[in-house]
Amino acid sequence: MTVVSMVLTLAVVVMWLGASMPWQVALVVGIGLDGGWLATLAYERRLAAQGDHSTVVTAVGWSFGIVATCVLIAHALGEESPGAWLAVAWLPLAAKALWLVHGMWERTALTPAALDAIRSIQQEARDGAAVARARLRAEAVTEETRLVAVTEAGARVARVQAKTAERLSGAWSALEAARRGDGTAEALTCVTERVTPASQPRWDLPVWGPVESAAVLEAAPVLSDDDLDRIVRDLFASETPPPSYRELSARFRAAGHSAGETRLRAAWRRVTTQAGAA
Repeated sequence: MTVVSMVLTLAVVVMWLGASMPWQVALVVGIGLDGGWLATLAYERRLAAQGDHSTVVTAVGWSFGIVATCVLIAHALGEESPGAWLAVAWLPLAAKALWLVHGMWERTALTPAALDAIRSIQQEARDGAAVARARLRAEAVTEETRLVAVTEAGARVARVQAKTAERLSGAWSALEAARRGDGTAEALTCVTERVTPASQPRWDLPVWGPVESAAVLEAAPVLSDDDLDRIVRDLFASETPPPSYRELSARFRAAGHSAGETRLRAAWRRVTTQAGAA
């Protein structure tokens, strides 16, 4: 009965619209109407097979049946002999009513306890699916936010590194230009003639390369102030003229002694003060 109703509806739609548009378009419109009704019936049957029911789906199915009946009645009223078309105009509603009776029979085949259990299980499944979808969406948004933040931070770091490299390159170029200048050697010789031989009046830029790790010194005993003053006094009196603090500090550490820079400088001041007073 449903198939016959669809065929009649499709034929009426094609006859109606075929006069105002190509019959292919009218055929598509009729198939669309029948396809919507068939899809609604199929979905309603699927719900019924699961022991479920949807009022909205049922209402949509009845709407399609009413539209098909109205189409057949309107076409019958426009014909010279409407009896034949009116005789089949009730088929869509009758087909829908038969589907309704069949669904009611299927529901009566189950006990109320079974129907309640089926509804509870289906509701739990829907709730679980909704919670899972919400969790996945939240995780996706969180991951997207994290990726955006990491990307922006990486871009900022890259820009800072590029600017730093550009400035370092400019400074290095300036140093190289100064080293290769005509008056650089003479100026450095005048300023640093105490440490720069006159035969080699040039200087080189520092070279970046692998760094050799210095040997780890064994832990030396902590020196008292008296011992520290004695060692500094001996180093101070070992040369003439007396060494500077920087030279004395180098010899002090080369000898294997260990002391903080503050304590060593304080001992240096005490020894030099005593030597000046003497």
